Amino acid sequence: MRDNKQNLIVQEEYIKDRIFLLRNQKVMIDKDLAALYGVKPIRLREQVKRNIDRFPEKFMFQLTNDEVNFLVSQNAIPSKRSLGGYNPYAFSEYGVLMLANVLKSSRALQMSIRIIEVFVKMREMLIFHKDILLQLDLIEKRVGKNSDDIRLIFQALKQLLDPQQEPRRQIGFKRSNENNGN
Repeated sequence: MRDNKQNLIVQEEYIKDRIFLLRNQKVMIDKDLAALYGVKPIRLREQVKRNIDRFPEKFMFQLTNDEVNFLVSQNAIPSKRSLGGYNPYAFSEYGVLMLANVLKSSRALQMSIRIIEVFVKMREMLIFHKDILLQLDLIEKRVGKNSDDIRLIFQALKQLLDPQQEPRRQIGFKRSNENNGN
């Protein structure tokens, strides 16, 4: 069971490493999905083309040359050739789920569920981070409104810790022939 949990962790990291942000969507590339589903990339694309009406642009889109160049330069992808030598298709979370229906294999279904779980975890983490940022903004605003008060408190504390010393008059009996300084 422990090995099974470790495999799930590795798979989750493997999946996360293959999720990219393109056109303000989190997507996976067809080549990576084909590897996860245990099919050849060309077979995956064939099934998509046969069922193209199931893949609106919100589910899938083909990358432009600029997007491919961005992926290669920013994401440790060796070259465009490693993507198959063509502009690959990118699948959103919805497209990943639809692929399982089109491919109709048990592995595709299991991997789709796993990929969707990773997408959901990423979304939950994003929401959690947004909550933390909102709390920090609130604290900053509260401190910002009270910054003058805080500064006054620190000034008062400094005065208490280091009061100004005025020259003190000597106390005691003085003879009439002595100077006031001694």
